[in-house]
Amino acid sequence: MNISVTRRAHFNAAHRLHNPAWTDEKNRAVFGLCNNPNYHGHNYEMEVRVTGEIDPETGMVVDLAWLAQLIKNEIEARFDHKNLNLDTEEFRDLIPSAENICLVIWRILRERLPEKFDLHVRLYETPRNSVEVG
Repeated sequence: MNISVTRRAHFNAAHRLHNPAWTDEKNRAVFGLCNNPNYHGHNYEMEVRVTGEIDPETGMVVDLAWLAQLIKNEIEARFDHKNLNLDTEEFRDLIPSAENICLVIWRILRERLPEKFDLHVRLYETPRNSVEVG
C-alpha cells in the first residue's frame, strides 16, 4: 500500500512576466502588474509530496531529513533571494510564471528522487494562489 509524506518549504524570489516576442503594450495587457520592468517579488511556499511504500526496515516512506536537505540544496539554494529572470539558468529563456516555476521544481526533484517514488509539488505564489504538478 502506498502512503504519502509531505515536506513544506519556502523561498523568496523576484520575477517579471514578459514575453520578448510581444510588444510592450501586449505584455502589459496580458501580464498587468506582473510585467513591471523593475520586477516584483513573492514569498513562495511549496509542498513536496513523496508517495511510495513504507520501508519495513525503517518504517518510513522516505527519510524526511534527507528530503528536507534535498529541497534546501536543490531548490532553496538555487532560487531563494534571486531574480529568477536574471540570476537563474532555468528561467533565462522561460517565463517564470507560477506554473513554470512549479514544473521546473518538479523536474529538478524528479531527477534526484528514486524512480520508485511518485512526486507531487504544490507551489503557493500567494496565500490564495497555487499551482501543482505531479
